[in-house]
Amino acid sequence: MGQCLCSKKRQQGEDDSDQHVEFVGSNVHLITAQEVWEQKLSEANREGKTVLVNFSATWCGPCRMIAPFYRELSEKYPSLLFLLVDVDELPDFSSSWDIKATPTFFFLRDGQQLDKLVGASKPELQKKITAILDSVAESDK
Repeated sequence: MGQCLCSKKRQQGEDDSDQHVEFVGSNVHLITAQEVWEQKLSEANREGKTVLVNFSATWCGPCRMIAPFYRELSEKYPSLLFLLVDVDELPDFSSSWDIKATPTFFFLRDGQQLDKLVGASKPELQKKITAILDSVAESDK
């Protein structure tokens, strides 16, 4: 449900200076470089947080649709670290994660992938967050 293929590129000459405004904010952190990625993962490991990464694109309709919900989730679940990677801004990095459609969400803990969701399904994203938090709570007992 609701996904864009990554092969679609934004229109040439489009000004994207304000494109990320609707995607970030609250507790969502935009990843702009590999160094920022590594810094955020280190921070999450130190703080014992699970990372939720949204590989997205500003031109993608489903990405735009789920962005406000993703921001709401970041406020509702401060025990998670919410990251956003724009596949057009970091194409090589996104390719290294084998992103074939946007949005694609990854759940990471201690640098390891726990789960993945392709598409903009709010109920499915909520269900996966709940399952991840429940499994982390169990493992902490």
